[in-house]
Formats: sequence, structure tokens, C-alpha cells
Amino acid sequence: MPSLDRRRLEGHNRQMDPIRENLVWDEDLLMEQILENVNNTPMGQVLKKIAMLPEVRRDKVLDVRRQITEGSYNLGERLEVVIDKVLEDLTA
Repeated sequence: MPSLDRRRLEGHNRQMDPIRENLVWDEDLLMEQILENVNNTPMGQVLKKIAMLPEVRRDKVLDVRRQITEGSYNLGERLEVVIDKVLEDLTA
């Protein structure tokens, strides 16, 4: 009995399946519509503002981690300031 080349058979089925081709096209169309309208949604606006934030400064992060470990970083007071700044930036 001749062996079937499964990959060839699956490729043939894909080429002959108009329903699958239509689904792929519909998915592409849906993704295009989402990308076109993402800036009109509240979540899209938040993501846009997040994307505009500056890069993380590794040296500052490491310094704060060191201070927290040593117990010399006043987390409560600074956390309130940071939260206020983040909320202000997001609502501006």
C-alpha cells in the first residue's frame, strides 16, 4: 500500500478550502478595523499614553531597590506622589 505524504495532503486541503480562506480574510479585515479604531477607545488612549512614556532608567530602578532593601526608602510617601503623577498624566 503506498504511503501518503500527510503534509502534501494537508496543503492540498488548505488550497481547496474556500471557507478557511474566507475566515482568514475576515480575521484580517477585523484586525484592520480594530487597529483603525483603537485610538477612539478609552483603552486605546491609555495604551497610546503608555507608549509615549520615557524608557525605564535602570540605574534609578536599581538605586531604589537598594534603598528599599536597606530600609532607607520611604515607600508610603513616595508611592502617593507617584500615583498622583501617573493619574495626572493619564487624565491630561
